[in-house]
Amino acid sequence: MLYAVLCYDDENEVNAWSKDLDDRVMADLGAVNQRYAEAGKLGPVARLMPTTAAVTVRKGATDDIIMDGPFAETKEQFLGFFVLDVETLEEAITFARELSAVNPANGTYEVRPLQFFNPGVPIT
Repeated sequence: MLYAVLCYDDENEVNAWSKDLDDRVMADLGAVNQRYAEAGKLGPVARLMPTTAAVTVRKGATDDIIMDGPFAETKEQFLGFFVLDVETLEEAITFARELSAVNPANGTYEVRPLQFFNPGVPIT
């Protein structure tokens, strides 16, 4: 079963990390990722740019509305995602808990089954 593990956190807190802390967190997250990748269970992983780099396209009555920034004002922002191919929801939750354990921020990891997945082609 394919699962998406969605990472939410306060981007102001995360973006305020020193380069050393950010490098350490990414290395710690990378160690968790590596174990699942070596087991053939980890698919695409992405860390998103800050919401200040986002553009939202919203369907309007006659034309699409293009807005700078995220579509909602929230305390936590969507920062990235992981795609897992594991047997059970419990295994996906374990992965999310391992990510949480090495992340010093107070973020949230949402685990959601994928209904459809098209891997596309490798992008370089």
